Amino acid sequence: MSWRYGDQQAVHALPLGVSQYARAGQAVRAGDVIATGTTYGSPVRLAAARKLGVAPLDLDRVMRVAPGAELEHGAIIARTGRRFARAVSAPIDGRLAHVRADGDLEIAPVVGRWSVRAMLDGIVSESTEASIAIEGRAWMLQGIAGYGPDAIGELALAVDGAGDELAPLRVDVRQRGRILIGGGRSGAEAITRAHACGVAAVVAGAVPAAGLRVVYGDSVSAHGDPSRDDVPTVLCLLGFGSAAVPVSIFAPFAALDGARAAVHTASARLFVFASETAFRVEAHAPSLALVADWGAVRPVDGPAALSGDVAFPSEISAPAVGTPDGPIPAANVIAFGGPR
Repeated sequence: MSWRYGDQQAVHALPLGVSQYARAGQAVRAGDVIATGTTYGSPVRLAAARKLGVAPLDLDRVMRVAPGAELEHGAIIARTGRRFARAVSAPIDGRLAHVRADGDLEIAPVVGRWSVRAMLDGIVSESTEASIAIEGRAWMLQGIAGYGPDAIGELALAVDGAGDELAPLRVDVRQRGRILIGGGRSGAEAITRAHACGVAAVVAGAVPAAGLRVVYGDSVSAHGDPSRDDVPTVLCLLGFGSAAVPVSIFAPFAALDGARAAVHTASARLFVFASETAFRVEAHAPSLALVADWGAVRPVDGPAALSGDVAFPSEISAPAVGTPDGPIPAANVIAFGGPR
């Protein structure tokens, strides 16, 4: 089945510069801050042991602050003597990043601060300075690709049918903070307008590759980056170009309208926090096929079976899947929500 209710896990990668993070066993709710930290610029080197007249190995005895501490400009870092005191102070606001073997100090300026929020209601199962894993129960829908930072919000249908395109005119500031369900296709104009209106995320059957380049530029590797609040969050369910979302996948959104949800872009998954009985799922999910008309993706809802090798225009011959609409290369057909 494509929609799945049960135990889920979301792994949150943490950027460098962690200052605080949730510990294993802690209960969290989607949207809670589970880690905070700072982003630093190029460090400034400061001669400490030489200025104080102490050996590098003795520097720690006269230090007033520990490595890793944040400092304000002018704060005393180390000091010796009383009547004829010598002191080393911070030349900038920043963090004492490193004490070198030669007795010099490196102070890194703070250029930004970040926070990471939980994408599941549940319990922190694993916790390190590199990543935090959360386990909980929720509805889950696996997509193909996610872009932008993780997002939290209430689901809101923005189209009338599974194959409808998200029209820019249907996006306005009344949807601020919500996760819009955009039907079969969402273009760059609609995504950009949604971001400008404060929409938390857009979930669509497909987004044109050219549209993604317009929105994100040549690099679209910003998924899960907590510092990238300048770009929208987009979840592609089926692929790229245009695609009609299968009715069995689209219909439950009507029952889930207004439910709390989260988009975890690193794994391209949508989590919805609703009761297990919120809707019924189909016993069998459709397969997806990449068809010849401009690379579009469409569901294969009817019966399909391997039909042996077939000669296709693009290749000599290849194993095929027979469908009511004709054979499709087997390599182009995958189970919805299957391996990515």
